[in-house]
Amino acid sequence: MTESLNNKVIIITGAATGIGRAAATLFAGNGARLVLADVNEADGQSIASAIAGSGGSVEFVRTDVGDPAQVEAMVERAVARFGRLDGAFNNAGIGYPHRRLHELEQGDWDRVLRVNLTGVFLCMKYEIAAMLKSGGGAIVNTGSVASELAIPLAAPYNASKHGVLGLTRNAAHDYAVDGIRVNAVLPGGVDTPFVEKQKAARNPGQPGGEDKSFLRRMASPVEIAEAAAWLLSDRASFVTGHGMNVDGGFAAA
Repeated sequence: MTESLNNKVIIITGAATGIGRAAATLFAGNGARLVLADVNEADGQSIASAIAGSGGSVEFVRTDVGDPAQVEAMVERAVARFGRLDGAFNNAGIGYPHRRLHELEQGDWDRVLRVNLTGVFLCMKYEIAAMLKSGGGAIVNTGSVASELAIPLAAPYNASKHGVLGLTRNAAHDYAVDGIRVNAVLPGGVDTPFVEKQKAARNPGQPGGEDKSFLRRMASPVEIAEAAAWLLSDRASFVTGHGMNVDGGFAAA
């Protein structure tokens, strides 16, 4: 344990599976005190119980990040339990239908934007308000290579992830004076249930992240979590407004 996050109070959304679950284990091992959030209550409680069983300080709060009241309650719970909020990894997200824009229903668009973009806005809104009361903090949002590149047949996802990077940069600018750093991790293909579901749904022959990585493989969830942990730690004290590609070279291809 390096304790790079020692005693920091951190929220992780989308914590039940994939990158969020890996982050929960990693952050706890680095000394963080955690509030884990997800709509998947069974798996969220499972990882929280595992961390608590290993001596970690953790609480799970079922949260739909697209619901303002639930997000506000999540942040309030973190402050009530631990006394303050030092960091947040806004990682919750959903996938997209593989269709061209004119074939999409408005419901497809609304569903993706509600979680992937509005959810990040709401999390930052309430997290920043809490951090302002305790003298600063750090936020990491999960973007994607789709924050910078066009991913085929993914209009709502591309729009949402471009928006996440824009929100990240804007908040980094507006809250630097308050001692709040805001960054994003931009993964390519990651070996998670989320990506497996997207791979199964995409058209035959359509390339994925593993095909465009220089390393010719997908990332493990913990490789993305490691980048988020560094950005949340004091070791990244002069890094803000940054979209960090953790994509095996995908965006450079």
